[in-house]
Amino acid sequence: MNTQADSKVHAILVHGMGRTPASMLLLSRRLRAAGITTHLFAYSAAFERWQSCLERLRKFIVLRAGDERFIMVGHSLGCVLTRGVLPQLEHAPEMAFLLAPPTRASSYAIKLSRWRLFRLLTGEMGQLLASQEFMDSLPLPSIPLHVYAGIKGPRASWMPFGDEPNDGILSVGEVQLGTLPLHLLPTIHTVIMNSRQVARDIVAIVQRS
Repeated sequence: MNTQADSKVHAILVHGMGRTPASMLLLSRRLRAAGITTHLFAYSAAFERWQSCLERLRKFIVLRAGDERFIMVGHSLGCVLTRGVLPQLEHAPEMAFLLAPPTRASSYAIKLSRWRLFRLLTGEMGQLLASQEFMDSLPLPSIPLHVYAGIKGPRASWMPFGDEPNDGILSVGEVQLGTLPLHLLPTIHTVIMNSRQVARDIVAIVQRS
């Protein structure tokens, strides 16, 4: 193994909307067991605005990783924040793992955005997930990306996604990012980060790099 592979690797973990860093603890523990130093970023979609949250995330990354090796791991809205912060970093991560990332305006977010309670609970960032213009404005990262989608959501002609594979919140089509290959997992949106396959893949890919 080369010298670079022997050096410390940091993983910045960014949770999803309506969740807390606790949702990433199992994944964090598995990565730490493999020698990857993890850092859990916390935010509140209900009380923070997009730009200020991005700036906090940027500072968090700089403080924790500095100029050392690091990767990004995002879940759901955390993937959107990851894509948003990458152009602002002078020292880019080696790669990013996107777990159930919304890549276009979410059909669920569009429907729920009509409800005042949803707007109150999810704030500006929840509204942005319902905006195709905003989603189209996110740059496609130039670093290697590994994109994961769950496929254990309910499927039936009368269900929201019909017979299209989905994770209960996003369809596979809403996770597809350009022409990048998708890793399909037998899990649902809210617990995709707990998949052992995700942890195994991260560890294996980092160790090969």
